[in-house]
Amino acid sequence: MSQAVDYSIFMAKDADGRSQMSLAVDGIDCAACIADIENGVMSLPGVVHARLNYSTHRLTVEWEGEGEPDALVHRLENLGYRAHPFLGRAEEAEAKRAQWLLRCLGVAGFAMMNVMLLSVSVWAGNVTDITPETRDLFHWISALIALPAAAYAGQPFFQSAWRALRTRSLNMDVPISLGVILALGMSVVETILHQEHAFFDSAVMLLFFLLAGRYLDHEARRRTRAVAGNLAALRGEMAQRLDAQGTPVLVPVQALKADDLILVPAGERVGADGVVVRGRSAIDEALITGETLPRAVAAGDRLYAGSLNGAGALTVRVTAGGEGTLIDDVQRLLDGALSQRTGYVRLADRVARLYAPVVHLTALLSAIGWLVLGASAHDAVMIAVAVLIITCPCALALAVPAVQVVATGRLFRAGLLINAGDMLERLASVDTVVFDKTGTLTLPEPALRLPPDADPELVALAARLALSSHHPLAAALSRYANGPAFATVDEVAGMGVTTTLDGIELRLGSLAFCDTHLPEDFPLTATPISLRAGTRTLVIGIDQALRGDAAQIVSDLKQRGLAVHIFSGDRFGPVAAVAGALHVTEFRAEMRPADKIAELERLQAAGRRVLMVGDGLNDAPALAAATVSLSPASGVAVTQAQADAVFIGTRLAPVRAALDGARTAARLMRQNLGIAVIYNLIAVPLAVLGHVTPLVAALAMSGSSLIVTLNALRAARPGRDDAATDLNALHLIPAEARP
Repeated sequence: MSQAVDYSIFMAKDADGRSQMSLAVDGIDCAACIADIENGVMSLPGVVHARLNYSTHRLTVEWEGEGEPDALVHRLENLGYRAHPFLGRAEEAEAKRAQWLLRCLGVAGFAMMNVMLLSVSVWAGNVTDITPETRDLFHWISALIALPAAAYAGQPFFQSAWRALRTRSLNMDVPISLGVILALGMSVVETILHQEHAFFDSAVMLLFFLLAGRYLDHEARRRTRAVAGNLAALRGEMAQRLDAQGTPVLVPVQALKADDLILVPAGERVGADGVVVRGRSAIDEALITGETLPRAVAAGDRLYAGSLNGAGALTVRVTAGGEGTLIDDVQRLLDGALSQRTGYVRLADRVARLYAPVVHLTALLSAIGWLVLGASAHDAVMIAVAVLIITCPCALALAVPAVQVVATGRLFRAGLLINAGDMLERLASVDTVVFDKTGTLTLPEPALRLPPDADPELVALAARLALSSHHPLAAALSRYANGPAFATVDEVAGMGVTTTLDGIELRLGSLAFCDTHLPEDFPLTATPISLRAGTRTLVIGIDQALRGDAAQIVSDLKQRGLAVHIFSGDRFGPVAAVAGALHVTEFRAEMRPADKIAELERLQAAGRRVLMVGDGLNDAPALAAATVSLSPASGVAVTQAQADAVFIGTRLAPVRAALDGARTAARLMRQNLGIAVIYNLIAVPLAVLGHVTPLVAALAMSGSSLIVTLNALRAARPGRDDAATDLNALHLIPAEARP
């Protein structure tokens, strides 16, 4: 008896009170499985959302109120699929499946070569002087090779078809299996009746090329999943949580919550983001921050999930556990890119759902039509088999998802985390790029410039207020805080923050928000932050440096024919200085969030397709209003939530990589869809008219699938910005954000 699993520990609640859980689903073999699973799960009481990620085989389900995980697992079992908690083991399981597909491919290849050798002899003999006895012998030898080989190599298709039939549904593998079995069965009958033709070669060749296409697609998806799998593996699966008596209890990392105490022994990875409570050690954060030297930590120091503990045991208070760690945020962005459907994918999915019934009906009508026209039962069945084989929609099913997966993996290696499935399509059409200045074109880490006669008390108040601000400029000021953040602070997006202390209103933000004026000796290139404490005021300057490659990226975008604008809420002087350094003539300063939205709408009304790149709280509405949007990883959480993609590090190169990758992906998607449509327009009528044998059908169908898959792999060609090839080069925490 299998051990019972308490799935409730893997459920989570969102801000709206909905329950959510992710499961890994085994037995998914084709795109048609997506609709079967999602529709089956959506019929459960209380389920409001179900989305299956075809690339990772992760099913995410949301319930209104309390969820019922046991009912979900039972429904999946009734549909013919096995589910288990998603604990990062997907890569190991997929590696085993890849080995199995490769073995099946090898068996099919061995059988195909030997059967084809015999078939060539029969074909040549049929037009010369081969004796019937020799021909029958060759057919029987072909049968001895083809039948056991097909029984083994056809398992990926036969098992999937059987699961579909058991649940009274159809998927792509049902007609494939039917075509292979009919071809083999008819060939055995032909051999028994001493006929000239047998089609053992057609069946094994069909299996070989289908397996080749499925293996290539599997490996393309697996390469993209490998990065996400490595991210999950960084954190591990289990952690030692301390109970009320201080005894370590082994629990899944998903069960960790804020304020839990965990023990991190020497040599183990930290299971959650947190702060050291007790102990001293050296932490290896090479895969998180990119630093090669271990960092000494003691009580009060911050740790990130995935860091490797050195020599000493640490007691850590969790600040972000479960699904809220830094690694989980990166994982979520990558999964989101592959789980959402683009317009091309939705089109391919609709065709895939209609495929099985239409193909079976076409094959049946073809057989009936030829029987009515006087053809023999043998010829009618063989035409139906050819129709079943040649209409396999593998090329159409692979056309878009394969490109999407490969392109997403390439962009991830370039430091870009896609958060919207249709982002690539929208980005490919962009003709205008709008940059925010502060924290986007400039580095998030600014330098503070205090007036010579600055009141230390006002500086301290400003620094404490800055602790509650989401504006990137506030980060520099908050370093001067010598006390905690104020308990109650209100933030006005794009303006500043305010609170009350001992009956005196405190305001920190723009000059207008604080009703202050710029001093005459204020530096031209600096950005002012103003503080008002009752009647006292202070204006602090923030100097920022351009990102190292900003000038080169802006120049490259212009050479590509893109219009470049700068929209900033900063003063005219600093904005003009940055625009001049980057040779950007179209720039706007002192813009409020509403101003940015209005300007974006004006550009879009003029027919422009706008990419917005920004990171501040005041950029969030503009990011949502743009055609497509990007945000640096240093941006605030609400900005990243509105952005279609997030890029990592201190360089702007991922913006260029995103544009190049999106245009390449869109071109390959259109090419693949065109290949699939042209193939079907030519091949299907020929098969219905009886001009295609099962062997030719196998060659044509398999060839189209291979062409589409190989064309999709072109999206993986390294671009000029693909310098990061593994996690060692892809630092999750930029240097300016590290402790």
